[in-house]
Amino acid sequence: MEIFFVLSQLFLSVFRAAAPPDVSVSEGALLDIGTPYIKFKSNIIADTQVRYVRNSGVCETTPGVNQWSGYLDIGTNMSMWFWFFEARNESDTAPFTLWLNGGPGCSSMIGLFQENGPCQVNPDNQTTVINPYSWNSKSNMIYVDQPIGSGFSYGTVDVNSTFASAPPVWTFFQLLFENEEFEKFKSREFILATESYGGHYGPEFVAFFEEQNTKIMNGTLEGQVMNITALMINNGWHDPLIQFESYLEFATDAPGYGQLQSDEILAAINESLYKEGGCRDQLIACYRAETEESNKICYDADDFCLMNVQGPSIGDLDQYDFLQKASSPNPFPPMYYVNFLQNTTIMQKIGAQVRYSDCSDPVLGQFNSTGDDARTLLPQLGALADSGLKILIWAGETDINCNWVGVHESVLAMDWYGNQTLTRTPFTNMTIDGETVAAYQNVDNFTFARVYGAGHEVPAFKPEASLEIFSQIIHMEPLHSVP
Repeated sequence: MEIFFVLSQLFLSVFRAAAPPDVSVSEGALLDIGTPYIKFKSNIIADTQVRYVRNSGVCETTPGVNQWSGYLDIGTNMSMWFWFFEARNESDTAPFTLWLNGGPGCSSMIGLFQENGPCQVNPDNQTTVINPYSWNSKSNMIYVDQPIGSGFSYGTVDVNSTFASAPPVWTFFQLLFENEEFEKFKSREFILATESYGGHYGPEFVAFFEEQNTKIMNGTLEGQVMNITALMINNGWHDPLIQFESYLEFATDAPGYGQLQSDEILAAINESLYKEGGCRDQLIACYRAETEESNKICYDADDFCLMNVQGPSIGDLDQYDFLQKASSPNPFPPMYYVNFLQNTTIMQKIGAQVRYSDCSDPVLGQFNSTGDDARTLLPQLGALADSGLKILIWAGETDINCNWVGVHESVLAMDWYGNQTLTRTPFTNMTIDGETVAAYQNVDNFTFARVYGAGHEVPAFKPEASLEIFSQIIHMEPLHSVP
């Protein structure tokens, strides 16, 4: 799961867990499972190294396709987990794609096993089946658990915002591309694909990477230039002010599905949004705050809006797919992968050292302490669109949490040269083999797409369509139908 993944039906009991200034995973929490790592120390930064298992035999079983899994120790007590898969086809020339899940604090193993990775776990929680629609059919793929404390990553948990998250990930890739196993990928086309809280991560990470590239090229910083060619975000959390308002609109009339909540609940949501001192007023105050008090202002705004707007909009529905109930005994996509990754035999094979958790309360608590969830990343996204970077903003239509109406309204509000053109551009249906799978708007290198019949984790619901969309984006094509 992703943004607000660990919320109960009260939507706050866990989401607002208090966090100390930093939280460390104790040495006692590390599991001594005797993994025979291949280790390489960095020549760039002291006390850093890559340690991994090569070709574990877990998940990717396609003959001749290599994989690496393990840790990049990016500093003292800072071990960031990764799992890399070569492309099944033409790996020597295929692009390099980073996949990040959201949360904040949720593991990218969610994306690997539930969405677009080489395999899926069977109901027995012990075996896997090959995924024919894996994105490593088209690209070399790396899945990273970040910030530290998420998933299999471990160490000091001290990242407390989207903006503080970018530098460690940049350092991760500087060190990774130094390694002899990975240096051949350092000049490849680099795509960042993410979802949910990735609506925060994606714009800021790419903006930061580009800033570092500029410093490297003008000689003020030593490092490896990263050839960033595309950004993909599905069901992203970009702009809280716009997207909290969209909950009311979506619950009133989810396009194609109708009203999701009763008139009485909708009236209460409307009151909470627009009354004096309500959700909208508090978010505006957060956006305007520039003092040290902004953390509390944004924290309080987020608290109020989650409890009084988001929560009632979802009710007893599954927030990631309103066609399911939250209490469904067999929710889709299934979570068999959690038990699979907690199996010590599997952990030893892949080189994992801590017990797997899909989402981290300590990491979430750190972000909560700065009110990060209530802050907008729309300016950064608009600037990237203005630069001409290839961007796809797409959304599954049955997700409530980051519903497609709010995502669409947020990109329509972006300040960039294509703003008016995008507003005037009608939706065009995308078909694959005659089946309508999505509706899109293309403006130069920017695309918005609504994916029919998909929930929050789009590749899980529509694997074939998602692979085709991914393929078109990494080949720098405007979205189009496939006969």
